[in-house]
Amino acid sequence: MRRLGEQKWRNFILPSKVTHGFSSKTNPNPNEFLINAISKSLLHNETWETLSTKYSTVNLSNSVIQQILLRFKQPETAKSALNFFHWSAHNRNLRHGISTYAVTIHILVKSRLLIDARALIESSISNSDSDLFNSLLDTYEISSSTPLVFDLLVQCYAKLRNFEIGFEVFQKLSNRGFVLSVITLNTLLHYAVKSNRIDLVWRIYEVAIEKRTYPNETTIQIMISALCKEGKLKEVVDLLDKIQGKRSSSAPLIVNTSLVFRVLGENRIEEGMSLLKRLLQKNMVLDIIGYSIVVYAKIKQGDLEYARKVFDEMLQRGFDANAFVYTGFIKACCEKGEIEEAGRLLNEMESSGLNPYDETFNYLIEGCARFGKEEGSLKYCEIMVARGLRPSCLVFNEMVERLSKIENVKHANEILTKSIDNGFMPNEDTYSHLIRGFVEGNDIEQALKLFYEMEYREISPGFTVFRSLIVGLCACGKVEAGEKYLRIMKKRLIEPNADIYDALVNAFQKAGDKTNADRVYDEMMLIR
Repeated sequence: MRRLGEQKWRNFILPSKVTHGFSSKTNPNPNEFLINAISKSLLHNETWETLSTKYSTVNLSNSVIQQILLRFKQPETAKSALNFFHWSAHNRNLRHGISTYAVTIHILVKSRLLIDARALIESSISNSDSDLFNSLLDTYEISSSTPLVFDLLVQCYAKLRNFEIGFEVFQKLSNRGFVLSVITLNTLLHYAVKSNRIDLVWRIYEVAIEKRTYPNETTIQIMISALCKEGKLKEVVDLLDKIQGKRSSSAPLIVNTSLVFRVLGENRIEEGMSLLKRLLQKNMVLDIIGYSIVVYAKIKQGDLEYARKVFDEMLQRGFDANAFVYTGFIKACCEKGEIEEAGRLLNEMESSGLNPYDETFNYLIEGCARFGKEEGSLKYCEIMVARGLRPSCLVFNEMVERLSKIENVKHANEILTKSIDNGFMPNEDTYSHLIRGFVEGNDIEQALKLFYEMEYREISPGFTVFRSLIVGLCACGKVEAGEKYLRIMKKRLIEPNADIYDALVNAFQKAGDKTNADRVYDEMMLIR
């Protein structure tokens, strides 16, 4: 019966005639007759029913199917290839291999049958076991394909929310020399932003610049949207204002500057410098910003000498100094404990007509505090607040925590009052450090005032605040008041420790109240 079926399709071959678009061979392979027969049937647009009748008994291997498909790889015959792909799968109950999908996709893309190509791509990549990318690479040349096939592949990964795989394919193709279109870049970015994968958005954009897939207006709009989503647009605009001294930054400049600073912020200094070089070559970043970024990067590396050299070159080329660069130098000096040099740079900065901003003063306050210059930290904090600027809560707290003189604690408290008028938001640590400072300076009344100010501002006092108050009250003989705050503390489910109980016991003993001393001592032993 098999021989009869084979004879049926062999009868349709005309050996003396070479079909248009196909080549004849002197020594045909064993499947040549079958391939020629099916190819001829497809050229004649025979129906699926006719095809099924003729070739009901033949064995269609993946190799045979692909050879037939490749006979129809030209645009004018591509629909026949698609017809054969679907017929062989439907009527023969075949499950096409991934390489068969790849060949068919190549043919469809080259013929601009993009809707059909996308459908096959999506069908293939929906199967987690498939490796369509490598199959497309393997069959790229024999299919006489076009790079557009890889654009469609990445776009489909993006639309199916397979961002990581899409990005990986994007990188691999770039490394192989394929330059994907900006439309593909935008598709990948767009769907990543929609899915709140902002981290991935910037990685994609970085690789695109690195591999010379440059943005268009749509790309920039997507990246601005990403900045807005993560709440960093104002931060970047403010940064550019500090460098340029005016608010005139274009959207591309905002995006590209943000990219470089992100890379540098991850301590990838060499990559950041390489990226900056490419952006400067394409005029995607202004020279003044380029100089400022190089100075920033070298300061971050700890190479102040080179940073200063770049800064001097910037000035020699006619660019103005800016607050951002000065602040970078001031930060470096403060971190090294060179407080006097930092102060000199601040004076130089202001003499140049540049206004220090919040970070400038924060570095000075923090540097003075860490290196034991209490008065210096208070001085810079006071200047800052007088100019309507607000210290960061972290820096203010560190300054107060390190104060050792009661007069400086009082000064800090006065500055706090003015800072709050400027919109400063103190937290529990702010009050905790001040209360401790006043207690250690034997000003328990002011410590209590701050406690009630905390309550008024709905800032819940924690263990440290209660410990400072109770120990302080006991130290000045107000043991009953100390026990009152112990009761408040316990009522708020804050567990007292041995220091608090020891202070109360000692205070009762000092007052000659042995009964209460023993009572508190017994209570302490119960919690140990």
